[in-house]
Amino acid sequence: MIRLVVADDHPIVRAGLHALFESEDGFAIVGDAATADEVVAVVEREQPDLVLMDLQLGAGSSGADATRRVRALATPPYVLVLTNYDTDADILGAVESGASGYLLKDAPPHELLAAVRAAAAGESALAPVIASRLLDRLRAPRVALSAREIQVLEIVADGRSNAEAAGVLFVSEATVKSHLVHVFAKLDVSSRTAAVSEARRLGILR
Repeated sequence: MIRLVVADDHPIVRAGLHALFESEDGFAIVGDAATADEVVAVVEREQPDLVLMDLQLGAGSSGADATRRVRALATPPYVLVLTNYDTDADILGAVESGASGYLLKDAPPHELLAAVRAAAAGESALAPVIASRLLDRLRAPRVALSAREIQVLEIVADGRSNAEAAGVLFVSEATVKSHLVHVFAKLDVSSRTAAVSEARRLGILR
């Protein structure tokens, strides 16, 4: 029996997942959560095998942060990301946080069930489009931004200054400028606005 916790801030999504897994043998949903704090609390209480994790949780919480906190517990469950987002920033953030798999919400039920079984067994479970995107990053490193460069670009995309970005990331303003220089070079642009626009075109940012 694979014991699951569902972390999603949409009640309809949680209800749909309950209906799916309750109709299948070998699965039991032992808890639900809508925020990062709730995920950690229910995981500590129920000790599940796997968490199905959305990347956008309630109250401004991030699924990547929740994944990191869950995986840092003494006896951590595996985490399978189930989300609508497929940008490089989202995928890298989830993988670096410790997620075992990454699936999009438009996946057919049989694919989701297979991914849950694989992730609960400690295997990687990537949707084909996600695996393809990761391979594309390896094949085309010239347009692949590092996780920190993507973080800087995300902050810039929100309209914040270099000084504000430095404060968010706990680095110097000079470090932020250095990251932006590298971003401009990799994307072959000469301005912050153009960098954000090109990153969105390439699917690096939402």
